[in-house]
Amino acid sequence: MRHVTVLGATGSIGLNTLDVIGRHPDRFDVFALTACRQVDSMLSLCQRFRPRYAVMAEPSAALELAERLPEEAGVEVLAGTEGLEAVASSPDCDTVMAAIVGAAGLAPTLAAVRSGKRVLLANKEALVMSGRLFMDAVAESGAELLPIDSEHNAIFQCLPPGQSRDLPGAGVRRILLTASGGPFRETSAEALQQVTPDQACAHPNWSMGQKISVDSATLMNKGLELIEACWLFDTRPDQVEVHVHPESIIHSMVEYVDGSVLAQLGSPDMRTPIANGLAWPERIDAGVDSLNLFDIGRFHFERPDLERFPCLRLASEAFRLGGTAPAVLNAANEEAVAAFLRGELGFTGIPAVIESVMASIATVPADEFPVIFEKDRESRARSAEQIRHHAVSVSGLG
Repeated sequence: MRHVTVLGATGSIGLNTLDVIGRHPDRFDVFALTACRQVDSMLSLCQRFRPRYAVMAEPSAALELAERLPEEAGVEVLAGTEGLEAVASSPDCDTVMAAIVGAAGLAPTLAAVRSGKRVLLANKEALVMSGRLFMDAVAESGAELLPIDSEHNAIFQCLPPGQSRDLPGAGVRRILLTASGGPFRETSAEALQQVTPDQACAHPNWSMGQKISVDSATLMNKGLELIEACWLFDTRPDQVEVHVHPESIIHSMVEYVDGSVLAQLGSPDMRTPIANGLAWPERIDAGVDSLNLFDIGRFHFERPDLERFPCLRLASEAFRLGGTAPAVLNAANEEAVAAFLRGELGFTGIPAVIESVMASIATVPADEFPVIFEKDRESRARSAEQIRHHAVSVSGLG
């Protein structure tokens, strides 16, 4: 029996995780659930899964949840970062699904890593921000880090067991990282200037939260995944090639030196990689329909267009710069995406803000977590300035 903490339980990944867990009550027990401020959703989940702890990042939401939870539910409510880290590192929990979106997920994910848990990593930003320090913590604690992003999980499945961080020893030539291309794959550069948040969040294949949907639309999601792949599999960006694959059936591929290319295929359903991580090295039913290749018919592949979607280029540049540059990139992207979703910034303003912020902040070695957090704060402050500038420019053109 595995005792699971789900960080970000009310989000898309969290809910899919609980769906898989609910199919196997003999294998998994929910130790703790966490969310930010979604009290209604958390109340419903607590009543169904009866975790020992429920954590709300927002203290006011924790108070409301505690008031509304019936005493017989037996759920203790905690609040804030301290509560998140406590349930992620508890000795009574052995598995942590790290599914908090953005930089907010770094601290609790790191707490789980330092405690030697099996960490199912769905929060790519934590690894993007802290890279080497994060992987060093994994090595030092003996934590078991399993990738949950569909692409990285596909790569993991295509590598020999135990050799995910020794690609030369495994005979790997390169990684082929697939991308759906998002909802604007065929949209002109001019039309991209008029894109609305609703359009950006309408992904053609995947059901995801707003932030990751916008990241997919700008291809920043693939840029973050490029950085994540380099850290997870201890490789260089020039050994990772992005292929736009609009069907989203081949989730990624690994090419070997003998010319073999292994691919992991499946329906675009996050329950597949989640089940793989929860039960590894076994296979369990995830509730996913069988893949019907006759209905799909053909697969298509394209090169990413870095002119229309410069975020992928910016991410690659941030990794090349190293140090704190990826943390700056990530923070600027989070702020720009949030501004876009609020209607304060145009879609094409997202990469413009990120590029301006990256150019204005000096890159320093990322050899301590306080340094990374300070650059994260500096990037967010600078992003706010750039968002105001680009918002004025956009309104002026109107």
